[in-house]
Amino acid sequence: MTSTPAQAAPETPVVTGPPPWQPIAAIGVTLVLWASAFVAIRHLGREVTPGALSLGRLLIAAIVLSALLARAPRTRFTRNELMLLVGCGVAWFGIYNLALNDSERRIDAATAAMVVQVGPILIALFAALFLGERLTGWLLVGMAIAFGGVVVIGSAMRGEGGSDLDGVLLALLAAATYAIGVVCQKVLLRRLSGLEVTCYACWIGAIVCLPWVGDLGDVIRNGSTDTLLWIAYLGVFPTAIAFSTWAFALRYTDAGKQALTTFLVPAIATVMAWVLLDEVPPALAFAGGALCVVGVLVTRRKPRVAAPIG
Repeated sequence: MTSTPAQAAPETPVVTGPPPWQPIAAIGVTLVLWASAFVAIRHLGREVTPGALSLGRLLIAAIVLSALLARAPRTRFTRNELMLLVGCGVAWFGIYNLALNDSERRIDAATAAMVVQVGPILIALFAALFLGERLTGWLLVGMAIAFGGVVVIGSAMRGEGGSDLDGVLLALLAAATYAIGVVCQKVLLRRLSGLEVTCYACWIGAIVCLPWVGDLGDVIRNGSTDTLLWIAYLGVFPTAIAFSTWAFALRYTDAGKQALTTFLVPAIATVMAWVLLDEVPPALAFAGGALCVVGVLVTRRKPRVAAPIG
């Protein structure tokens, strides 16, 4: 009787990531473009309703990304992936945009930015609970330092808008939906491409904003060329490009650590407003920005590994 060798199991293909500098560069692009969105939203806030602004930028982004996706390979979703994609699109791309835009009409931009930065903290907690990511001591210390920097910037830049309760609650809603969207996205990126996730999430977010299609029609018919160009900018750059570079980077890093880099957005936005709008920030804002940078650097530190005994 002869024995036959057991059939070898098929080898699992080894997936290699990009060079380390590429996700870092992608995050950098995202942060700068998201910071510029605060300048654009502030410019458009009094002329365009929150729903019209959200719908306009999402439709533009969805069309641009669909043109790119038409030439790229696509994946058939599982039922769980479809549910996560709907959750990401409804929460982060739909409700988040509506809540943030409406919030900035009720409270000043600095206060809104400060409250929304609760989002990265929620993401780190959700990632620890649902994705198995570690909450290291350095991560918690850096989180506290960076959030303190955001509070300092918010205190320094607070305008005359006050802190309307509804505006603060809307900013908190934006923070919560941002956190939900990122955690859903991180799971989706285990198998799907960043381009797919971002494109379909934009379409889902646009569907959420469809009740404001009449407002958008009024803007298209009666809005100035400057207004339409700003909406187009928001759709192409802070949405289509920035969300795609964010998804690319998120595929190769922890959700909690990457989300904490967005503590830099208020600091970058302050500098951009200084350069582009000639709004000279107070000295305290620079101190807050420095704290944000230090905090984010601290979150990138790795815990010390104990040396083996013996």
